[in-house]
Amino acid sequence: MSKVWFITGAARGLGRDLTEQILASGDIVVATARQPNRLEDLITKYGPQKILAIALDVSDVAQVEAVIKKAEDTFGRIDYVINNAGYASMASIEDIDHKSFRDQIDANLFGVVNVTKAVLPIMRRQKSGHIIQVSSVGGRVGSPGLAAYQSAKWAVGGFSTVLAQEVAPFGIKVTVAEPGGIKTDWATSAAEGVTISEPYQQTVGEMMKMRELYSSNWSEPSDIARAIIHLGRVDDPPLRIVLGPSAVPHAQAAAKALAESDEKWLKLSNLEF
Repeated sequence: MSKVWFITGAARGLGRDLTEQILASGDIVVATARQPNRLEDLITKYGPQKILAIALDVSDVAQVEAVIKKAEDTFGRIDYVINNAGYASMASIEDIDHKSFRDQIDANLFGVVNVTKAVLPIMRRQKSGHIIQVSSVGGRVGSPGLAAYQSAKWAVGGFSTVLAQEVAPFGIKVTVAEPGGIKTDWATSAAEGVTISEPYQQTVGEMMKMRELYSSNWSEPSDIARAIIHLGRVDDPPLRIVLGPSAVPHAQAAAKALAESDEKWLKLSNLEF
C-alpha cells in the first residue's frame, strides 16, 4: 500500500529532491510550496492520483489547517510529514531589522509548529505517523550572521524533543534531521542583498567568505533526500541525527566544547564556591 507524504517547501532544492524520489518509489506526495506551479512537470509525469500540489504559506495557520484537511480528504490519511520549508538571511544581531528576524522565526519555527499541530489529530486517529523536521546542524552550533535562522533551528530541536515524548503513546514518531551545507541556492539566497556593517566584517563578513570557500564540499541535495527518506522507513528512527560529512565535525566539536565547559564549571553548577 502506498504511503502518503506531506512535504513543505517541495518546489525547489531539497524539497524538490524529496518529492521526486518519493514519487519514483511509488508513494504519494502532497507537495506544498509557495509556487506549486513549479511542480507541474511532476503532475504530468505521475498524475493526480500520486501527487497533489498545493500553494502553502506555512506561517498562515488557517491556510495550513485547510491544506492538511485537503490532503486527508484527498488521500484518506497522512503517513509522513516532512517540515522542510524555511530560509535564512544573514546579518549581525545589531544590523538585522526586527521584521526580518521575526519573519525568519515565523518561517523556520512557527511554520513547523503550525503544520505539526494541524496533522497531529489525523495521526492520533491513525495511531501511526512520522513527523520529520528538516532542521540544520545550525540547531547545535552558533554561526555569526545566522542568529535568527539558528535560533529557530535550536527551538525546533527543543520543540521536537517535547513533541516526541507527548505523542509516543499514539504510535507517532518524530525525527529532527540536521544537515550541514547542501548544494542548493540556500547559501546564495541567504546572502542576497546583505550589507555587513564595518564592525562585523571580522565575524559575519568572514563567515560569509568561509561559506563561499567551502560550499564545494557540501552535500548533494539528492543524497540528503535519500537519507531522510531512509529515516522514514526504518523501524526505530533517532530523535535527532546530523546528516552530511560537512555537518558531523561541527556537531562533534560543539558537543565536546559543551561537555568540557560543563566539567570545568561543575563545582559552581553544584553551588560549591
